[in-house]
Amino acid sequence: MSTPFLKHSCSAAALLVLSAQIAAADINAQDVWGDWKSYITGAGYELTATETTSGDTLTVSDISVELSLPDTEAMLTVTLPAVSFIENGDGTVTVNMTEESLIGFVVDDESESAEGEIVYRQDANAMLVSGEPNDMVYDYATSQALLELTSLVVDGVELPEDWLSLSIAMDDVQSRTNMKLDEIRNYVQDYSIAALNYDIQFKIPEENANGAFTGTVNDLKFTGTSAVPADTDSTDIEALFAAGLSFEGTSSMGSASGSGSMTDGEQSFQFSGQSNGGKADVAVSNQSISYDVIQSEADISVTSSDIPFPISLSLAELGFNVLVPLAQSEEEQDFAFGLTLRDFNVPDLFWSMVDPGNVLPRDPASLVLKLAGKGKVLTDIFDPEALIALEEGDAEPGEINALSLNELLVSAAGATLTGTGDFTFNNDDLDTFDGLPAPSGTANLQLHGANGLLDSLVQMGLLSDSDATGARLMMGLLAVPGDGEDSLKSEIEISENGQIKANGQRIK
Repeated sequence: MSTPFLKHSCSAAALLVLSAQIAAADINAQDVWGDWKSYITGAGYELTATETTSGDTLTVSDISVELSLPDTEAMLTVTLPAVSFIENGDGTVTVNMTEESLIGFVVDDESESAEGEIVYRQDANAMLVSGEPNDMVYDYATSQALLELTSLVVDGVELPEDWLSLSIAMDDVQSRTNMKLDEIRNYVQDYSIAALNYDIQFKIPEENANGAFTGTVNDLKFTGTSAVPADTDSTDIEALFAAGLSFEGTSSMGSASGSGSMTDGEQSFQFSGQSNGGKADVAVSNQSISYDVIQSEADISVTSSDIPFPISLSLAELGFNVLVPLAQSEEEQDFAFGLTLRDFNVPDLFWSMVDPGNVLPRDPASLVLKLAGKGKVLTDIFDPEALIALEEGDAEPGEINALSLNELLVSAAGATLTGTGDFTFNNDDLDTFDGLPAPSGTANLQLHGANGLLDSLVQMGLLSDSDATGARLMMGLLAVPGDGEDSLKSEIEISENGQIKANGQRIK
């Protein structure tokens, strides 16, 4: 007899616990708007708005956000007519900015002022907020979104519509932001845009100047995390970093194309370009900054009244990376720098000007440099007084302790130079190399096609026989025959006592 009772009691208890968990996870309209207010005011903005509640809807109207721009007398003011926070009855809130919103802005300082309006069009009810008051998830989706400048007044004079137009149109915009609230706001973000189209037009009649820029970027994506200190002035970068500001994210794009033109009196300039995609990784904190970007298969065409012929360039890969330590420490920290330019092609018209006899190989050129190392940051760059001491020469910014040449590639006109190397630095010895920390280590270099290039330059008349002979003697001093025809290699060694050797032979 007790078994059915026990079974039903357990089921009821389970339902009660589940209901309590669901209720605890609910958020209401005031939770969402309250978080907005907390973020805006905590970041140092001044906020004014009117709140009215009707049933399950909180309407916030006449919203004005004002910010004093750092190091200037300028003020930036952004206004919104109204935003509605609608409780859906299931613990979620819909944020409704209507299908068309006018965003006003004012920038005012002692010398000049500007104000205007930007219209933002989107699907209605595009944002849904769920989760808990301290752990909210914002889901946003709209089939189309449009940002368009509708008016601009400069120093009290309204510019005619055809003087400046700006629009950014986006298709299939989707994003999700998970925001956890504490002393530091932690964000996890993902967004995607199927296509972004931009169109900018301007003209200055009194100067007979005008310009137009249009383009499309497809398949934009981003994923990342960030930590933003609460109640910290958003314009005080030093305070933000000291309090734990950080950001890390990866963005990518698919194919892109764009074109533009400018005219200023009798001068003109036109360009067009396209690429097959790219990617960027960025990380910023009070410990370091890193940036790694790569662009693939890009083509650029340029014509100008200052250039006698059109220029067309193409490349297979363009990349750049840098890692810079920021935190003051007596411990060694990693740094890096890289530059990549692969298969760079110039137009045949250029070749016909510099090499009309078609003597030089017209293979694409490449340049790759990848460095990494260890160093110390000896100055607190987030301390204004320390920066003043650095500017006045009363402090040292840092020191380099080790450097590795992970990759070197220089290839053009039939010749190729490659190399690797590793060096350490003695920061107590600034005499051996004229004020620089004394290096020690080894670099290995390979050079292919150098003699053929010298022969071609002599044949073209760009290099004399005696100059070519001098270059060959220098290569013979620094290098030995390598593997294969017209190949040289060299091992450059720098000892701790300052001696420099090439392939075992002392040259310094």
